[in-house]
Amino acid sequence: MSTTAIKVSGVSKIFTSRGTEPIHALSEVSFSISQGEIVGLLGTNGAGKTTLFDLILGLTTPTSGSISVLSRTPRAAVQDSEIGAVLQTGGLLPELTVLDTLQMVSSTFPHPLPVGEIAKQANLERILHRKVGKCSGGEQQRVRFALALLGNPHILLLDEPTAGMDANARYDFWTTMRNQAEMGRTIVFATHYLEEADNFAQRIILLHEGKLRADASAQDLREQSAQRIVEAKFAGPVPSTDELPISAEISQSGDYARIVTSDSDALARYLLNQTSARDITIRNRSLEDAFLTMTAPQH
Repeated sequence: MSTTAIKVSGVSKIFTSRGTEPIHALSEVSFSISQGEIVGLLGTNGAGKTTLFDLILGLTTPTSGSISVLSRTPRAAVQDSEIGAVLQTGGLLPELTVLDTLQMVSSTFPHPLPVGEIAKQANLERILHRKVGKCSGGEQQRVRFALALLGNPHILLLDEPTAGMDANARYDFWTTMRNQAEMGRTIVFATHYLEEADNFAQRIILLHEGKLRADASAQDLREQSAQRIVEAKFAGPVPSTDELPISAEISQSGDYARIVTSDSDALARYLLNQTSARDITIRNRSLEDAFLTMTAPQH
């Protein structure tokens, strides 16, 4: 039986300021994460992801509801080095070298992992003597990752961990994270790169306007709709939705059209026999398609 790493129960967070309307950052959000799970946290800007991370880290408290981390309060878990966090900004002193930074933070933990071991895991060995302020954005993110590992936490919270990294650095980072997952760490990460969530997360929690919109695997999210995507180029006019023999949604750019329908076979036959369509492709919905559908404005 797996142990619960993070439990969020009916959590709401309302920010108030004199003279302004209250902001409902989170509304009745509930979920639990088991130890060893890899969870991607998705949502548009303002969905509540940062607020949720702040609550899990004990940086703020819920307006209502409760959060426990390894059966204790978030602040207690942080104090006991049970959680390591990689945040987007802050927390680094630009005049210190990378090595000085690691050693300084290491000294604050009762039982830190060896600095050399962490530097290797975070791929920092070649820049240990470089000042942090001279590091690129991606390199600074790797420094933050190393700092999060120093206390040997059971849980890693990653907020846009690959921000500022190029494609190669992102690949190397996720290779390292897979190794961390194999060691049994619970990993919760927020990202704008949907392919990262699709490739790495065992489970996706989607927040939208402060509410829990979905909690499932990436495959389950894609399969929640029977719709498929039909794409084609047209030598002549693109048909309107009224001309199609089935219900569908069309988006057009020049001679290219993207059509979403639940009857892709009938649509493909119509396009082949009744229109100037060519280069017709049919594909299943991607995670990005599901994300856009679930976060689209409601009319």
